[in-house]
Amino acid sequence: MSDRPEGTGQDGAEDGTAWSGRAGAQAFAAVDAATDWLLGYPFVFRALSRRIGSGQVLVDYGCGPGKVADQAARRLGARVLGVDTSLEMLALARGSTTEVEGFHLVEDGRVTDLPDGCADAVMCNHVLASLPTREALLGVFTEIRRLLRPGAPLVLLTTDPACSGTEYASLRIGDPGEVYGPGDELTVRLRRTDGSWQEMPNHAWPVGVLPALLERAGFRDAAQHRPTVAEALTVAAPDFAAGRPWSAERAGPPLVITTAQAA
Repeated sequence: MSDRPEGTGQDGAEDGTAWSGRAGAQAFAAVDAATDWLLGYPFVFRALSRRIGSGQVLVDYGCGPGKVADQAARRLGARVLGVDTSLEMLALARGSTTEVEGFHLVEDGRVTDLPDGCADAVMCNHVLASLPTREALLGVFTEIRRLLRPGAPLVLLTTDPACSGTEYASLRIGDPGEVYGPGDELTVRLRRTDGSWQEMPNHAWPVGVLPALLERAGFRDAAQHRPTVAEALTVAAPDFAAGRPWSAERAGPPLVITTAQAA
């Protein structure tokens, strides 16, 4: 899991089967992610900035190629640790980031070499769509809770499958006219930096199911926020936010920030 939708299959990402393997990791590193940098990551950083100080430990659970972790370290001044289930993603992150303090592999659902209560905050971006069952989500939330000290925050960034079929600047969630229930399979289209599109199989997790699962995993005070383009004009990079019309994003913002505290 790694800040991205994830599929099944072998190394190739060109055929829309997987982010796994070296080729898949490199393909994901070439994803444009414009909608995320407008309505997602800046709001994750804002939520974290209210709860974490310079020098404190922030874990990026599902760090992928490390771009978001690197930006978090630069913007927040935190000691950022990236964790992922993919050795290839971690290798790519180690070679392309400069501000992340270290990287750890997730094996059998547990982050290697990180003790209980070691983190002052955790962020988890676009990991949940790779998980097929409620039990899998609960397992990830339980491991994140293990890493957090009591009272520390978790910030989740997810897509909303209720926005299916809309063509956003850099993604489309599912197919037009389809309605998706919890765990249903859907296809996400992601725009690459060269303008081409990558299709990946994912799972739908309506944002309303998350608070109850977080409570079961040992969290409290779950809250959700759907960032808008109007807000983004004051939160995201000004030139970037003003540089496109963002017509679809204005009509139906597709990203949701969920925050909770370790009980």
